[in-house]
Amino acid sequence: MVSLSTEHLQIGYGEKLIVEDLNLTINKGEITTIIGANGCGKSTILKTLARVHQAKSGVVYLDGKMIHKIPTKEIAKKMAVLPQSPEAPSGLTVYELISFGRSPHQGGFGRLTEKDRNVIEWALKVTRLSSFADHAVDALSGGQRQRAWIAMAIAQETELLVLDEPTTYLDMAHQLEILQLLEKLNKEEGRTIVMVIHDLNHAARFSHHMVAMRSGKLVKEGTAEEVMTHEVLKEVFHIDAEIVKDPRTNKPVCLSYDLLQTETQIEKQKASSF
Repeated sequence: MVSLSTEHLQIGYGEKLIVEDLNLTINKGEITTIIGANGCGKSTILKTLARVHQAKSGVVYLDGKMIHKIPTKEIAKKMAVLPQSPEAPSGLTVYELISFGRSPHQGGFGRLTEKDRNVIEWALKVTRLSSFADHAVDALSGGQRQRAWIAMAIAQETELLVLDEPTTYLDMAHQLEILQLLEKLNKEEGRTIVMVIHDLNHAARFSHHMVAMRSGKLVKEGTAEEVMTHEVLKEVFHIDAEIVKDPRTNKPVCLSYDLLQTETQIEKQKASSF
């Protein structure tokens, strides 16, 4: 199975350093979720793992090789990447979108082979989009459209899927639908999945491994039980969280939380009490 890891990764834009000294291993055959406050470097990490963004220093290893030395087409055969809020050209059909996932496997003429068509049909079926194959992507609902993009990614036939906020802008039902699909791909197809999710309870429910980031630094990684704790959420999100166990999944759930007071707020309260 494909392996992915980083060693002393420093990531930034211009002179600004976003992520510092990141040493991370994506476990094979598992779902890994990166959590953290806005601006902590989550999406930047995914872009660097996928070689979309170049690190300032350090190394990303794909199957034990430095990723910047691997030909793009070879990477595309091992890793499929779904960016945040992707957009398809107007009028593009679901079938046409999914067919783009076959590009790394095509020859010079770019024509679909029988195997390509079989894989596309399989991707349509597993994402429950067979009846929408001829529909325009921009005419679909949010959940259907996101499933179409995931279908394109899995049609790439890679063991590794890298997804940046795949549930953004979706309602509760559609979020669950997408995450259950990814869970199914992991369990039945053995896909290794690394993704960014904002919903902590979803991250805990669907992940084997969680990575908590704050201000570009790795705060804690491990199982949901190890990461979804009062202490970790206090450090990562600056919140006072009430953590309980979900009776359905036995995974930790953030039941309620309050913002922690800053030192300035505490001093103001003390001053007003006199």
